[in-house]
Formats: sequence, C-alpha cells, structure tokens
Amino acid sequence: MSAPVETMWEGRFIVARREGQWEYVGRARNIHAAVILAIDDGHVLLVEQYRVPLKARCLELPAGLVGDEQEGERVESAAARELEEETGYRPAHVEILGRFASSPGMVSESFTLVRASGLEKIGDGGGVAGEDIVVHRVPLDRIAGFVADARARGLAMDVKLLLLLGAGMLAG
Repeated sequence: MSAPVETMWEGRFIVARREGQWEYVGRARNIHAAVILAIDDGHVLLVEQYRVPLKARCLELPAGLVGDEQEGERVESAAARELEEETGYRPAHVEILGRFASSPGMVSESFTLVRASGLEKIGDGGGVAGEDIVVHRVPLDRIAGFVADARARGLAMDVKLLLLLGAGMLAG
C-alpha cells in the first residue's frame, strides 16, 4: 500500500511531490519529453546549449517537450517539430523506439526515444528565442573523440549520449 501523494510545489513545467518519505520531481500537466536520435548518412545530430541547472553548456541529443503548447500532441509530431527548430533538419520519418526513465530515484519524468531518418536540411536551427543552440553533425565513427574533446572544453554531458558511446565503453 502506497502513501498519499502530496504536491509540495507546482510551477508551469515542474511539480515537486512527497509520497511517504520519498521526495521527487516530475513534469506538470502530463507533459513529457521526446529525445531524438537523428542519423543521416553516417552522421548523428547533436546539440549544445546552456543549461541553467548545471550552470554550463551541455552536449545532448536534440529533444523537446510533447504537449507543452498543444494538448494531445503526438510524440512523432513534437519530435519532428523540435528537431527542425533545434537543428534545421526536417525528418521524413520518425519512429518511436520506446520510453525510458532518466533518473528514476528522484525524477518521475520519462522520455520517449525516437529515431528520425530521411533528414533534409531546411534551415540553420538554433532553437527558439533565447535557446542559443549550436548544432553538431558528427560522424558516427568519431563520436567518442568528439565527446572527449567537448568534455575537455568543459561541456557537461547528457546521460543519453551513452546510447552512442555504450559499445565503445563496453569494449574497454
């Protein structure tokens, strides 16, 4: 039997809750995230942007919120919209790969991982006003070195980059 859930604080995008002795945060209003694995001709698209909670620029897979502006928005539509806004690439196809939890010990948020293919460059990207996103198109066979160089420059690394680094890390 679980304890009642108490909302301790709620903002526009986040809510802090307590359930028994557990305190955790999550997304408000049933908003969730789509994370986009966009691979084009042997290259992967990565984005770099300043993240206030980390007080640093962070290297990430492109991502965005689903349902933050339009209730009932489909994951595939939101992912295509966010990929275009952030990177300037429009996908011909978006395939859902599954839902994943990023930090299940303290955050109830999960994200839907999608694969975007058939990419067409239609703009510069960079995000919406104030996002200041830098787009990187990185050869897949050079991803480990690119990430190492970014880390050496002081960039934070989003844990979802492990998707691209995993096999190399396992091999030693």
